[in-house]
Amino acid sequence: MNKNTNKKELINDVINDVVEWRRHLHQYPELSFEEVNTSQFVFDKLQSFGGMEIERPTRTSVVARLKGKHPGKVLALRADMDALPIQEETETSFPSTKPGVMHACGHDGHTAMLLGAAKILSSKKDELSGEIIFIFQHAEELRPGGAKELTEKGVVDDADHIVGLHLMSTLQQGKFGITSGPVTSNTDEFDLKLIGKGGHSSQPEHSIDPIAISAQIITNLQHIVSRNVAPADKLVISTTMIHGGTASNVIPDSVKLTGSVRSFSPEVRNKAVHLIEQIIDGVARAHGARYEYDYHYGYSSVVNDEQIIGWVEETISREFGDDYIEYSEPFMGGEDFSAYLDKAPGAFVIVGARNEAQGFDYPHHHPKFGIDERSLEDGLRLLVHLSDTILKK
Repeated sequence: MNKNTNKKELINDVINDVVEWRRHLHQYPELSFEEVNTSQFVFDKLQSFGGMEIERPTRTSVVARLKGKHPGKVLALRADMDALPIQEETETSFPSTKPGVMHACGHDGHTAMLLGAAKILSSKKDELSGEIIFIFQHAEELRPGGAKELTEKGVVDDADHIVGLHLMSTLQQGKFGITSGPVTSNTDEFDLKLIGKGGHSSQPEHSIDPIAISAQIITNLQHIVSRNVAPADKLVISTTMIHGGTASNVIPDSVKLTGSVRSFSPEVRNKAVHLIEQIIDGVARAHGARYEYDYHYGYSSVVNDEQIIGWVEETISREFGDDYIEYSEPFMGGEDFSAYLDKAPGAFVIVGARNEAQGFDYPHHHPKFGIDERSLEDGLRLLVHLSDTILKK
């Protein structure tokens, strides 16, 4: 029996467990920084596999180290575990048992796939050269993010490479989305309090109207995108909340605005920070208003390493066939996987989970989100074979 045949049989033996684990996790979701039972479930499973050093770097995360018989590279594999504050509206036979909490982003699948990979690879420990770090991360959905906490704990300080997978309902099952360079965007936010002078709506000359001023600010922010940044440099600035006023005949004293800023390059990111406040300051001063402004840096852009994404492509081509490869464009979503890439080069790979015929075509963070569970085997196979590819490099 050759090694690939052995791996195929191991995957066939484990895939039913992976599906069962995913369904269990889906039924018992936990929010960011609250993954107490989820992390214990993962810890117990890893202990049952044997052959690994298991630690709890934070209260709700788990990291396992599998050291091969022979020296070699250190590869980290990451899965996120947290759910979202969403009321599930699917018709699945294993719905969430927690009102208002749901796995609506595929993290239950990510955790199950990495558990399956840990089970298979730990059974082949004597054939391994090098070390694999299995990272079961808490709190991807809530800033500052679990990845930041884990990197500060040093869990990837000795890693040579890191890989993460993400199930996506935007990509058909049977496809892997691979991107060289930026994959996700920088995800920043700003808060603005515009302070004017209130008064009666019939006498605007005695007021400094923060609503009228905020309308000018919102409009002018779009000039940054259309006139200050090159069309090829993607930037999205969205004012997403505005609160002000109490009555139809009263001009309020102040208005509060919140916005989202998405970009890819550090240069465009920094330029946007400067230009947003420049516009706010200029418009506010022109009309005699004051302001309080806070800019919040979110997750940085995930940027795939060209060499590692090449190894991913090589593995998919060899183990699945070229038809499985989909060259993907960067998307404006955010991911705290970027924190690991500050420590080691890596790759973030999309696993297609869409199936319109079965109703698995709702977007992420939707109450009817679901995945084609065949994607779990796709991801499991990729994790196992890619680990072999990278460690042999």
